[in-house]
Amino acid sequence: METTRGFLGLPSWRILLCLAAGWMAAEAAPLPQYYNAIFSFGDSFSDTGNFVIINSGKLPNMPKFPPPYARCSNGRLVIDFLAEALGVPLLPPSANKGTNFSQGANFAVMGATALDLKYFRDNNVWSIPPFNTSMNCQLEWFQEVKDTICSSPQECKEFFGKALFVFGELGGNDYSFAWKAEWSLDKVKTQMVPKVVESIIGGIEALLDEGARHVLVPGNLPAGCIPITLTMYPSEDRSDYDPRTGCLKKFNGVALYHNAVLRVALDSLQRRRPDSRIIYADYYTPYIQFARTPHLYGYKKGALRACCGGGGPYNYNMSSSCGLPGATVCDDPDAHVSWDGIHLTEAPYRFIANTWLKGPYAHPPLASVVRNDMVY
Repeated sequence: METTRGFLGLPSWRILLCLAAGWMAAEAAPLPQYYNAIFSFGDSFSDTGNFVIINSGKLPNMPKFPPPYARCSNGRLVIDFLAEALGVPLLPPSANKGTNFSQGANFAVMGATALDLKYFRDNNVWSIPPFNTSMNCQLEWFQEVKDTICSSPQECKEFFGKALFVFGELGGNDYSFAWKAEWSLDKVKTQMVPKVVESIIGGIEALLDEGARHVLVPGNLPAGCIPITLTMYPSEDRSDYDPRTGCLKKFNGVALYHNAVLRVALDSLQRRRPDSRIIYADYYTPYIQFARTPHLYGYKKGALRACCGGGGPYNYNMSSSCGLPGATVCDDPDAHVSWDGIHLTEAPYRFIANTWLKGPYAHPPLASVVRNDMVY
């Protein structure tokens, strides 16, 4: 069995890239206080410390860096900006036992999948995490946290009905593991995407049954624009690249397909559960905009080259990725979209959070959902 790898083939489960996080200005626009708590599920794009705790047993003490710690970025993530805008404290990782979770918890873990690890083993996909942090595991952790928050079914339903649930991003790791196992484009689309979306919908339904009313569901990012993908799967055929972005069309095609199938499923779920508000949050479109016109958004170094890395055309090197010997960090992370060749810097996360709050990249925008509920 080969060395275990995370999102799109991350080379080590004990690297340091997730530890340091800077703190910068320009917050997401605040909204009226509405939610009593936020609960987040997903992978490294929203993990606020679970991966680090699972590996080391505790959050790091990093006096050289102001909080928040243990994020796969140089600063805050979308989930952090959402919490700040909604007047909720930054979400504590659920693995940090003994924490008061009355204002929310984050169950997301770096490397998490929508499908259980058994699915990958049964299909001879072995480039998977050494521990199961899948969506279903996170839902089990939610049940454990639930027992510390409320004591009766009615009390729980009332509490969760006033909370925001952020369910994803999920699926990106599932597909990256399939690529590593050399699955074809058609096989991923026909055999994995439907199962991933079905799993996500099942998870959302489980939360609705617990009393959740507002669920924000992010789609997949354009994997073909991520430096690690561009490094691991280069092509000599220029037609494989989108001339407007420089991204690999094949991988973006899977993300687009996933998002389309997910949106249809979410619309169907919304019709079945009219008492809920299910919001689709778009990661894909803003990232593509960054790739097409990076300077328009202030990313002077572009969207395809990492800030922190070990060299190469996209500044991603498997043997010296961010946090490992040989990697260097750029002077101005805000000039880059990509932090480490996989995840984003704080600046695009801030931008995306605002577009989910006020539009146009959330359907409907979270602000309109909040204001409509406050009126009615």
